[in-house]
Amino acid sequence: MDIDAFERILPAETPANRPYWEGLRAGELRVQFCDDDGTAWFPESPVCPHCLSPKFTWKAASGRGTLWSWIRMHQNYFAAFEDERPYVIAFIKLEEGPFFIGTITDPIERLTIDADVEADFDQVGSRTVAKFRLAK
Repeated sequence: MDIDAFERILPAETPANRPYWEGLRAGELRVQFCDDDGTAWFPESPVCPHCLSPKFTWKAASGRGTLWSWIRMHQNYFAAFEDERPYVIAFIKLEEGPFFIGTITDPIERLTIDADVEADFDQVGSRTVAKFRLAK
């Protein structure tokens, strides 16, 4: 993997998303939870997508979810992944409710809809990223 190219395509760490990136560095998948109605959401937003309350708290999610869908990427859209092709991108429904798009590290032949998955954390250059694997 071209680490420099990979770091260039990652979202910048900003005050709004800093708790997410700090969580990854700590080995946690953090999402926002509404202080008024308990809704969890990702990616970050200044208001709850359910009730529009501006009151929220970043909390560690379980890191577990179910595999909702996936694709195997063959096309080279990003130079960072030139050596990684093909790779699997998955749409995961976290236990807490929000959907998360990420990489699945297991072979595609082992994947099934609604399979239980869990987050894993990978240090890539100077950044920590969440990847998912089939739950044990």
